[in-house]
Amino acid sequence: MTSSIRLVLVSVAGASLVALVVAVAVVAAGRAPVFITSPTAASTTTSFETGVFTTGDASVSKKPDTAFLSAGVESQQSTAAGAQSDLAGKAAKLIARVKALGVADKDLNTEGYSVSPTYAPGGQTVSGYRASEQLQVTWHDVNTVGKALDAIVQEGGATNVGASFGLADPKAAQAEARTLAIADARSRAQAMASAAGIRLGQVIRVSDLASSGLPSARFELGAAAPSATQLPLGELNVAVTVEVDFAIA
Repeated sequence: MTSSIRLVLVSVAGASLVALVVAVAVVAAGRAPVFITSPTAASTTTSFETGVFTTGDASVSKKPDTAFLSAGVESQQSTAAGAQSDLAGKAAKLIARVKALGVADKDLNTEGYSVSPTYAPGGQTVSGYRASEQLQVTWHDVNTVGKALDAIVQEGGATNVGASFGLADPKAAQAEARTLAIADARSRAQAMASAAGIRLGQVIRVSDLASSGLPSARFELGAAAPSATQLPLGELNVAVTVEVDFAIA
């Protein structure tokens, strides 16, 4: 290649390079600036909540003011239809007697109803059918529960009878126990603060951990009562456990 041709090529290459630099400069001028920073070690801190954290327990005893009676009848016949039909008559008699005692419709509900086969020894052959119906009665006069049960069994024909007691408004008893439980938690927190040489601050959190009302014993009666039924009431224990967190003053 002659020197004149090399000169032309070099000149063209130089012009192209200049044009490329100019183009890059123009494009770069139209873009938003981009800042690149090198990563730095992030600082790590461990945070924890300070305070005095305690639990409190309390229970109150209340005399039951409501009884829950369970009364049922059953029938066993050779056919399912026969057992169901016979049961219907017995249940109608029982329901009529319960209502005659002054029980309102809202206080009487069906607790269970079933019709099922019974089997001969060996469990392979159906020997008949058993039908049963169980009612639940809310009884508001706890002092006359025994008389009510006697009437249900002896005049209503009930063969499966039981009774338990409770409170019509358990929330009131729970609120009373909760107040005592919070006072117990404050007493514990104050003792902890004194032992640690710090001052107890304001309450920052209160939580219910558990709340329960222990029912009285359930009484199961036979199909007939030889004398007037007596059911001691006793008392119900309503217990509450709370968690109370205090700040440090």
